[in-house]
Amino acid sequence: MGARFTVYFEAPFWVGVLELDDEEGVRAARHVFGSEPTGPELLDFTRRHFLDLYDRALACPPVPADELRRADRLRARRAARAAAKDAKRLSDRPSTAAQEAMRVQLEEGKRDRAVSAKEQRAQREEHRRAARIAKRRARRRGH
Repeated sequence: MGARFTVYFEAPFWVGVLELDDEEGVRAARHVFGSEPTGPELLDFTRRHFLDLYDRALACPPVPADELRRADRLRARRAARAAAKDAKRLSDRPSTAAQEAMRVQLEEGKRDRAVSAKEQRAQREEHRRAARIAKRRARRRGH
């Protein structure tokens, strides 16, 4: 009996799928994480909830593995074409929500730095102006 746990992004959530392969066939159960799980979160999930997920997978009816393999053989070329098409479509944009969030965060940082640079420039100009005025007043007083 083999088991495989896969975490993948299915817009807009991260999903974990447990597949159990035994003599009767393949059984599966899934868990929706929501945001991208980190390593410690996955470890915590396995400690607390993995047995529940395992029980849910065992409760599912088995799908005969040879049916899956035969269907996979028939659809292999179609799947390869679809994967190539998806890769081409996704190559110009981030592939995960995490990458998109990082991109937005970087843009906000750039915008914040631009605003702070403008503020610093305005403060320098104000300081120079105040210095010129003070110098002018000092000259008028004869110092």
